[in-house]
Amino acid sequence: MLTIDQATHDAIVDHARRDHPDEACGVVAGPIGSDRPARFIPMLNAAMSPTFYEFDSGDLLKLYREMDDRDEEPVVIYHSHTATEAYPSRTDVNLAGEPGAHYVLVSTRDGAHEAGPVDFRSYRIVDGEVTEEEVRVVAAYTEASVTQQKAED
Repeated sequence: MLTIDQATHDAIVDHARRDHPDEACGVVAGPIGSDRPARFIPMLNAAMSPTFYEFDSGDLLKLYREMDDRDEEPVVIYHSHTATEAYPSRTDVNLAGEPGAHYVLVSTRDGAHEAGPVDFRSYRIVDGEVTEEEVRVVAAYTEASVTQQKAED
């Protein structure tokens, strides 16, 4: 299960809406081993495409060095789908290189980029296998929410 605070959830949705009709992408880093998304990092979609996203290689290298310096890891890797459901494409599965990360997809299709609810879903992608997981949005992280998530994982 992915437990994510409301502010980070909303920041991901806002980024997806802002970049529409191109796909938005980014990372939410967290302390190593915590499985807690803590630091929202919107990235530039270097492909600038409505059907594909690509992290700029220089930006990505800089991000990984920064996470390493801060004892962080990518807890959430997110991107949007602008015309399809929030489910990983074959390309998404092939590019999924962080087996410990939650892969969040947000669909901004059918006017969701303007207003109303979006389709916000999370997956684990390990060795090409996609497993959808529950998303729990909390107002803020508390010791109880962190303990409950670890017990459920």
